[in-house]
Amino acid sequence: MPHSPLPLVPLPASAAAREGAGLRIGDATHLTGDLDAAAAFADLLAVRTGIRLAAPGAAPAEGADTIEFRLEPTRAAGRESYAITVDAASAVVAAPDEAGLYYGAQTLAQLVTGDGEGGRRIPSVEIADAPRFAYRGVMLDVSRHFFPVETVCAFIDRAAALKLNHLHLHLTDDQGWRIELASRPELTARASSTAIGGDAGGFYTRADYAAIVAHAASRHMTVVPEVDVPSHTHAIGLAYPDLAEAPVITDTVREIAAQFGGGLPAAGTPYTGFAVGFSSLKTRDEATYDFLADVLGELAAMTPGPYLHIGGDECLGTDPADFAEFIARVTEMVANLGKTPIAWHEAGAVREIAPSTIGQYWGLVSPTADSAAAAQALVRGGSQLIMSPADAVYLDMKRDPEGPLGLLWANGATSVQRAYEWEPTAVIDGVGEADILGVEAPLWTETVRTLADIDALVFPRIAAAAEAAWSPATGTDPDRTWESFRVRLAAQGAAWEAAGIGFDRSPEIDWSAA
Repeated sequence: MPHSPLPLVPLPASAAAREGAGLRIGDATHLTGDLDAAAAFADLLAVRTGIRLAAPGAAPAEGADTIEFRLEPTRAAGRESYAITVDAASAVVAAPDEAGLYYGAQTLAQLVTGDGEGGRRIPSVEIADAPRFAYRGVMLDVSRHFFPVETVCAFIDRAAALKLNHLHLHLTDDQGWRIELASRPELTARASSTAIGGDAGGFYTRADYAAIVAHAASRHMTVVPEVDVPSHTHAIGLAYPDLAEAPVITDTVREIAAQFGGGLPAAGTPYTGFAVGFSSLKTRDEATYDFLADVLGELAAMTPGPYLHIGGDECLGTDPADFAEFIARVTEMVANLGKTPIAWHEAGAVREIAPSTIGQYWGLVSPTADSAAAAQALVRGGSQLIMSPADAVYLDMKRDPEGPLGLLWANGATSVQRAYEWEPTAVIDGVGEADILGVEAPLWTETVRTLADIDALVFPRIAAAAEAAWSPATGTDPDRTWESFRVRLAAQGAAWEAAGIGFDRSPEIDWSAA
């Protein structure tokens, strides 16, 4: 009889079926233990099945079966870990922390299936699970196109359900500045109103940002804000023209303008095109560092998480020596604010970078010599890497080359299979498990305007990124394979549909098989 994996994504570290039919779920099923985790499970169950269990903590009916969420702080399995045991009378989720209980609730909800009699059942199982990497992220670019708080929170909910625990918000770029700062009000007054294609822009007030951070925290997710410098800064020049160099117009910029429209960038005029790398701050001007001290200081005070991302990519209009001095100073500035700086991998070319800096690799699965060398230099200096290979986990790449959304620059269209079949430790020579902080799947939004657009590009490939971040390494488990994943992925389709997620029904997956 062929092996049928449990319908779980991401794949747990250990999972085994037990004898028995499992736990039947109905109106009398009693939720007990940690109230937050129980409520999270109840909400998931209601969306997926229409079954609304009694409120957690309510008195059980006599002889009722139970689902318990047990917080065990002395449990030795590690942060964010959990264990699940299900038999005919009960299901128990145990974890050393609230995050582990939350992830256990997500897994338990994925296990719920029909019982063949019109009811619902959780099969008898034994699961022991823990994440492979501490940092499991998604990025949402809110600068190319702006998204309201409600959309960002919906994106958080979708990502957290797959055990992703960091939201990287790309708050600034050539097309717009998206965060209100009391110290520099001109940024939102003069540089926030436009987006790509001439669409309306927008910005997050301090209260909006606090609401996003709080919602993320309720899903055990940390917000990582990015202020991208010294390039990707045309919008800053609209608010503070004395801080910006004149745009550098290259043949590549002209080619992109001809292909996608938006015109050529011009100082003092909002930019609504696709081109990159043409802008730069005045890296030799002390006023620039005064500006960044205000911006990064205020943003650090607004952000409870440990990270501030300072960009550092595609600085084609910045002299390499000036770039090196700038990155060294700005990463040190962030470190002095008590935060851990994150920078795109180009920062690896800087010898004097702050030693606490985390590098984010966005090159290809088969890297170019320059991108590999920059990432290797970061590791040699003691940094860890966040792996975001563009031709595997950039969620804005087209899956279907003829599809209306997304781009093709990262080795053409990215199939679901290609998004799955890569191994973080096999990308860059000399970069092993201990050198990798985690995996992040970015969504750049040149072609993305709505939550429906987000869903159509992100799902189902975000599940492949989540498995790379959470699950055991490829080759270490018989179910850590593409063939197993595509079966387990198909099982998610009905739940995504019930949750209102308009996912791409890739023909690589037999969605009818679930």
